[in-house]
Amino acid sequence: METLLPILEQPSIKEAPHVNYKIGVRRKTRQVNIGGVKVGGGAPISVQTMTKTKTDDIAGTVAQIKAATEAGCDIVRVTVNDKEAAESMAEIVRESPIPIVADIHFNHIFALKAIQGGVAKVRINPGNIGSKDRIREVLTAAKDKGIPIRIGVNSGSLEEDILEKHGYPTAEALYESALRHVGICDEFDFRDVIISVKSTDVRLMIEAYRLVAARTDIPLHLGVTEAGLARVGTIKSAVGIGTLLAEGIGDTIRVSLTDDPAKEVEVGKEILRSLGLASRNIELIACPTCGRLEVDLFGIMAQLEERLQGIKKPVKIAVLGCVVNGPGEASEADIGIAAGKGVAILYRKGEMIKRVKESEIVDTIVEEVANFKPEV
Repeated sequence: METLLPILEQPSIKEAPHVNYKIGVRRKTRQVNIGGVKVGGGAPISVQTMTKTKTDDIAGTVAQIKAATEAGCDIVRVTVNDKEAAESMAEIVRESPIPIVADIHFNHIFALKAIQGGVAKVRINPGNIGSKDRIREVLTAAKDKGIPIRIGVNSGSLEEDILEKHGYPTAEALYESALRHVGICDEFDFRDVIISVKSTDVRLMIEAYRLVAARTDIPLHLGVTEAGLARVGTIKSAVGIGTLLAEGIGDTIRVSLTDDPAKEVEVGKEILRSLGLASRNIELIACPTCGRLEVDLFGIMAQLEERLQGIKKPVKIAVLGCVVNGPGEASEADIGIAAGKGVAILYRKGEMIKRVKESEIVDTIVEEVANFKPEV
């Protein structure tokens, strides 16, 4: 599949072919390599985050990267917004356990410094860094090092001429901006690119990614930009990213929250798990509770979250607090509890094992997890 139709020969955006994506069928793309993490071309969908520290605070930045890695992060982006940040990149790269992406805006010198420092990818829009000589210099340096570039288009920072043409940020405007930068890369025979077309508007973001997916074979980095605080941001990201992933669109994701990077990673991993696109660790399921509840389910779940934190076994645990739906749903989990009136039934892979007292539920589940052996 061609990267894109020649710029002047592209059909009207409105005439773009409708693509019927089937759930579970991934869109076929070329593949890029980000410091050993493959993106696109059928590779597992990776989860990214971005550090929130001042980059020249090397110790703080590395600590945040390591915490995100522990949460399951695959790739981390670090802003390179000034000279001090650029000079810090080499040391951050050396100490990071996962690949580093340099986030560059406008300054090609910072991009070159980051590439020299050993970053695994650069997020930059080639058309924003000035003359063709500057563009050539950055793309040549990246190509020599085997470093891909992410073209990151945002509805809040579209080029003036594109914004004037479309009147306001639209899916077509985001698509046109992305393809403009891809065209610049093509002009310099640089094909190791990833695209993102982010927006705070979930519907706009979804439609923009669909347009890019329908017309190129370029891997896509999914995200809802500036999604907000944890509660609202998680919902917006789950809807936007999850919708596209369910259609087979997307090769790497980043959940943007006004929160700790590790939290972004946890939400991203959960989006993937909910669609069967990532292996589970501990998955705790509980009923929403109602007037039929006859045990302290809130207390039980709080204790389980605390005691099972950090255990990395692909085990599904269901704790249900009544006798109506409890037995059926508990029996579908790896480890299940159906409780009522101070007692509970323990299920193991659908088989009823024994009765336990309410006071024994947490200890029983913790013991079951310790003895649980995942299927190979």
